[in-house]
Amino acid sequence: MPTTAANGITIEYEIRGSESGSPLLLINGLGTQLISWTEALLDGLVESGFRVIIYDNRDSGLSTDFDEFGPADIPAAFKAARSKQPVNAPYNLDDMADDAAELLNALNIPAAHIVGSSNGGAIAQIFAYRHKSKTLSLASIMATSGRRGLPRPTEAATAWLNKPRKRKANREDFIAEALDSAETIGSPGFPRNEAAIRIRAGNLYDRAYKPGGHGRQLLASIASADNRVSHLEEIKAPTVVIHGAEDPLVPVGCGEDVKNSIAGATMTVIPGMAHDYPDEAVPTIVAAIRKNADRASKQKQD
Repeated sequence: MPTTAANGITIEYEIRGSESGSPLLLINGLGTQLISWTEALLDGLVESGFRVIIYDNRDSGLSTDFDEFGPADIPAAFKAARSKQPVNAPYNLDDMADDAAELLNALNIPAAHIVGSSNGGAIAQIFAYRHKSKTLSLASIMATSGRRGLPRPTEAATAWLNKPRKRKANREDFIAEALDSAETIGSPGFPRNEAAIRIRAGNLYDRAYKPGGHGRQLLASIASADNRVSHLEEIKAPTVVIHGAEDPLVPVGCGEDVKNSIAGATMTVIPGMAHDYPDEAVPTIVAAIRKNADRASKQKQD
């Protein structure tokens, strides 16, 4: 896969779809890699007419890591955040949004449809107000606004999120952890393909096992606190919020707050979906993204 220099780091990326397609940038969630996206979702977006750009965020996959910072102290970070004290982190979500903008610059793409998932949804929101001219439309998927007082994750989901990732783990341990994750945050309303989960987890482990990056990306999110809340009203691009009705990690009320914070935003809630991408839900997700992109095109023409 190709790499490029952007925002002072090296970013690994891949592009799928026809050069004539509308550019769409997918922003990964916490600790995930560009190969974490399901083939069903990528194929659906390409078939819908998009030229899809996927990439490894900093500190994940084959992009630049920040191992020199050391492992993240998540309990200390949460304690500092609750006390409204500065959180020591090597980067924040603004930096990650700027990475995405500089990647588009490096690819000579002036603007794209911006789609972010989970923590990537938060990054996408920041992108949309920091880089307005580069944002054709915004899709925020299974993400929160970061506003204080919103519904909290379930106890099981909180434990899963805060669970330290082993600095050293063998392949089978990693696969077992992926199956546990699917049990905790996976969609209860759709079939679970354990064979596919095992294969994807094995591929992720073989490509780049970076548990330290997972922790530091969570640290970036904690350090960013609710900074973006006051900026969401600045987003002018047509926006759709997509959320699973059964999400235990980012409850649907968090997505509703994103929708209510951005003028003209619409929302698609998918029954039975939690914090993953069941193949059966992909047509609904792709249709919502396509409809929002078409809304952006119509507004531009008008």
